[in-house]
Amino acid sequence: MTEAPASLLMLNKPKGCVVTRSDEKGRKTVYALLPEWALAEGWVPAGRLDLDSKGLLLFSKGGHDVDALTRPGRLAKTYEVWVRGKVTEEHISKALKGVQTPEGLCRAQSVELLGGAGHKTRLRVTLVEGKNRHIRRLFGALKDPKFGTPLKVLELKRVSIGALALDVPSGKWRFLTPEETSRLLA
Repeated sequence: MTEAPASLLMLNKPKGCVVTRSDEKGRKTVYALLPEWALAEGWVPAGRLDLDSKGLLLFSKGGHDVDALTRPGRLAKTYEVWVRGKVTEEHISKALKGVQTPEGLCRAQSVELLGGAGHKTRLRVTLVEGKNRHIRRLFGALKDPKFGTPLKVLELKRVSIGALALDVPSGKWRFLTPEETSRLLA
């Protein structure tokens, strides 16, 4: 029995790459990090990471897989985040309940305080739905207790989708195993 060809791959997207086939502004795209056949064979991203974000990005050859992977509420996505400002327990409570932003309500499924350095806070944030720039908008709607200014996300890295953890270096990719693919699509 011949094993089916891989239908999903993971890329560790570096900051500064655009998630698109080509960019009218001439910026580097994620396809510059993949073999030429990825574009030629129609591999497409299952979701997005903005220009300033990095981390786990999945690609699929099938539209059905993309739909399954991007359906809101289906798979938790976890991020490591550096925020300028002191994130307090009150901020975390608000983030879990939901914060109104000009683009709508943003909330996190979980927020874990990992530490900090100076006037920066390191967090692990999990979402089950992801709107455009969700984490940036969520924390930007909260005020720094010391200065009264909005908190600002300085660095955002997606480290897992469902049970799949990012395990390749920045700018590198690999195919998912049949077992990993089955767990994600089950």
